[in-house]
Amino acid sequence: QRQMCIRDRNKHQSLTLPIGALPIPEKLLVPLSQHIGAPANTCVKVGQKVLKGQKIADATGSVSVPMHAPTSGTISAIEDRPIAHSSGMSAPCIEITSDGKDNWIDHEGIADFEHSSPQILTKIIADAGIAGMGGAGFPSAIKLSPGHQRPIDTLIINATECEPYITADDTLMQCQADALVEGALILAYVVGAEQIVIGIEDNKPAAIAGVTKAVHSARADIEVASFPTKYPSGGEKQFIEILTGQQVPSGGIPADIGLVCVNPGTAVAAREAIIEGKPLTHRIVTLTGEALGKPGNVVACIGTPISHLMGDA
Repeated sequence: QRQMCIRDRNKHQSLTLPIGALPIPEKLLVPLSQHIGAPANTCVKVGQKVLKGQKIADATGSVSVPMHAPTSGTISAIEDRPIAHSSGMSAPCIEITSDGKDNWIDHEGIADFEHSSPQILTKIIADAGIAGMGGAGFPSAIKLSPGHQRPIDTLIINATECEPYITADDTLMQCQADALVEGALILAYVVGAEQIVIGIEDNKPAAIAGVTKAVHSARADIEVASFPTKYPSGGEKQFIEILTGQQVPSGGIPADIGLVCVNPGTAVAAREAIIEGKPLTHRIVTLTGEALGKPGNVVACIGTPISHLMGDA
């Protein structure tokens, strides 16, 4: 029955292989607006050479995130280009022509995060350009700073991934469970939460097993909660009610009832920013569908053209 459930949602096609790695494309196109809030403001010039992880656009306003070069190369254009939008609209983008070297900026993380204040860690997450990677794109540092009037008692990892076809989070939990657990512990420390719950639908048995093993290995006080698969349980408010029995007030946010809810990819990105000193330059992408010969999940640089993603699939 569980296998039939997976097949009904067309997730089985992309779950046959581990996470793959794509060659770096010749050109990357980084939109300045890929998050909720104000677009980032370019801080580089055409012709300038950049290193991987170098900031190429500053956050503007209170709700925004900076952008970083996904690889090393040369800024070859700063102009409006068509972006991934249902209207086919154009928006300001930065084009980087890769030098093929993928050379990083100097970076250094914080091995023992508990020796730093939550405020310092939140700033690192903000400076790393992390926005929620579950789809909404809300700047993560703002979500992690609900204010003293909203004390947080529970951090929840929303690992539902209820949308058909998509298996990026499922694969992350199977292949990067240790990083997810460490990321969850970091974010719980940042928001002052005493409890951590990772919620996973029951049609992801391998993910549940992988995360449970990682929790035991880390000797972490984390609950791995499995619940029935039913679309659209991945919506934040629906997910919270399923998992906790509590309802987020109409017009309110989870912090109003003492909760902060983040995506697994966000937790792993926060861990990379803090432990390794790496800004957000890539993410896991699901490539699937009947037209593809090799469906699966790959780690792709932010700004990778769709044609490049589909080239070997």
